[in-house]
Amino acid sequence: MHRSAVEYANPTEQDIVEWLPPTPADRRIRYGDDPLQFGDLRLPDRTAPGGHPVVVFVHGGGWSANWNMNYGDPLVAALTEAGVATWSLEFRRVGHEGGGWPGTFLDVGAGLDHLRALAGPHQLDLDRVVVVGHSSGGHLGVWAAGRHRVPEDSPLYVPDPLPVCGAVSLAGALDLSYRLEEPTIRTLLGADTDGVEEAETRLGAASPTQMLPLGVPLEVIVGSADSRRHLISDARRFTERATGLGDTVDLSPLEGANHFDVVDPGGPAWPVAAAAAFELLRHEATPGTLDPEHGGVRPS
Repeated sequence: MHRSAVEYANPTEQDIVEWLPPTPADRRIRYGDDPLQFGDLRLPDRTAPGGHPVVVFVHGGGWSANWNMNYGDPLVAALTEAGVATWSLEFRRVGHEGGGWPGTFLDVGAGLDHLRALAGPHQLDLDRVVVVGHSSGGHLGVWAAGRHRVPEDSPLYVPDPLPVCGAVSLAGALDLSYRLEEPTIRTLLGADTDGVEEAETRLGAASPTQMLPLGVPLEVIVGSADSRRHLISDARRFTERATGLGDTVDLSPLEGANHFDVVDPGGPAWPVAAAAAFELLRHEATPGTLDPEHGGVRPS
């Protein structure tokens, strides 16, 4: 699906990070013993007789310790206002003790699985869970949705991972196979400690393109003005390969959007991203909350 050009409010990719304010969560809850193994839970105001559908958000930042979850707060707050519970994950990343291979992957998976412990106390509907990830979090989110494809002999394998309804990739890095020369990717796949050949064998358990078919519906959203040009070609190649193998994938190129426009709840990408998640969740948004200007806070 091709989206026509619209006006975006962020002249550079960094503007959204600078002017969107953080919003507090209802609960900050640990899913593990490490200080970075926690998530922020937000619950909608309206009641849900069958339990709240859940969006799990996985933040980006190049898998690096230099970025944390805070820039995604406005997006998850807007999703919550639109009527779903949100569970925004923090996790160990490259540069943290225990981050990289395999800790980053295991943390995201453990955070997702921790919803089982949260479902009863917070009235969550585990039959309606979708993972939304941005940038490197798009990689981890799609990976988490397809964890049932991880071979049993992989360090990333866990029995009985929480099933999800699907995943939404927002400018996600969906193919790691040609990026092993990048220092962060080398650490993420263990190439710097175990060698490139060993890292290459891990792609089948760690890179969404190499894990296909995933067997879950996927929404892939990427902006035409993303400075990471490979993400655009990655998205097209991933979609073609996934659909060819029987997966259901909807590709939405956003004309004029940059890397951070896709997570701006006050811009034109917001209704596209939110609607993608809500379609997978079979959720009807709170009236008025999908308006492009609804969720964002503009600088004065």
